[in-house]
Amino acid sequence: MSASTATPAVQPRRRALLLAGACSVLLRPALAAPTAEAQAAVARFTGGQPVRDGRVVLGIDAVVENGNTVPLTVTVDSPMTAADHVQRIAVFTELNPQPDVLVCHLGPANGRAQIATRMRMAQSQTVTALAQLNDGSFWRHRVEVVVALAACLEGG
Repeated sequence: MSASTATPAVQPRRRALLLAGACSVLLRPALAAPTAEAQAAVARFTGGQPVRDGRVVLGIDAVVENGNTVPLTVTVDSPMTAADHVQRIAVFTELNPQPDVLVCHLGPANGRAQIATRMRMAQSQTVTALAQLNDGSFWRHRVEVVVALAACLEGG
């Protein structure tokens, strides 16, 4: 079988998978409430302080084919000077076995408030990126992600 004959068979399956993911977004009910574990993880990070939307950009695909490796970036609007910088960036998931995916500590010497990584996702859910600035304020960006093939289901 040549490469040209194998490609058409793969494309329709991928399109069907993406279409199924898109349909599940349209047909699924409103987002489920975050688990108690997810709420507790965010509360530990923020110390119960209020969180505002903005300043943070979570770069993650809204539909992922495979939850085993989901790339993401987090960028925070900050000059990263001694007087105005990001101290921490965190990523949380609402339905994974461990909701606190990562916490990164930054300072003015970083130059840019940006991180990139990959994570596993158990199922379709909302992913939240939070940033703490040196003035004590917390900022966030949330993205609902549809996972076609789940990961993290090992149960431990």
